[in-house]
Amino acid sequence: MTGRWRVVIAAGLAAAALASCSAFRVVTHEVNDDPVKAPAGIYTLDPRHSSLLFDVDHFGYSRFVARFDEVSGTLDAKPSAPATSRLSVTIKAASVDTNVPELDRMITGKDLLDAAKYPDIRFKTTTLKRTGKNTGEMTGDLTMHGRTRPVTLAVTFNGAAPDPLTGEDTLGFSATGHFNRADWGLGAWWPAVGNDVKVSIQAEFVRKRG
Repeated sequence: MTGRWRVVIAAGLAAAALASCSAFRVVTHEVNDDPVKAPAGIYTLDPRHSSLLFDVDHFGYSRFVARFDEVSGTLDAKPSAPATSRLSVTIKAASVDTNVPELDRMITGKDLLDAAKYPDIRFKTTTLKRTGKNTGEMTGDLTMHGRTRPVTLAVTFNGAAPDPLTGEDTLGFSATGHFNRADWGLGAWWPAVGNDVKVSIQAEFVRKRG
């Protein structure tokens, strides 16, 4: 056997061993749902594994669901004192996605979000209160369309663990809440479109090592 083929075979065996290790880490992966035991530090929102959905009443027929595609955020996690943890999120108003391009343009236009004038929607926590082992209430300032008002979210801590593929510390959360869009000067199209906006959030935050 030539030296070249020895190198090829060795590389193949190494790749197979690595794949086997990764598969093992995936199938044996577990998370800890106790937020007090999560690693402290500054985490960044992982947009690939997060979603921000909202829905409003549509003529009383259904609740129309849409999402924002561009969301970034930073979480300062302090598990030993959860009430002092802080979250800062920025949403690009122009990234609203209803799956109807014409409606996207209407929502981001001057009648509603006016994304050209107010490109960013921001949320920053002001208080965080635990309501259970892995649940809490997060209140923060929501700035949208040039106005700032408080919004409270019911938050569930899903778990913490190193990502089985990257090894990076990862935290997972779910959150729900609602607010009256008219409080931000966004009451256009009522009553055809309801004023009560419900939000549903799934979020993973990653702390890069080193």
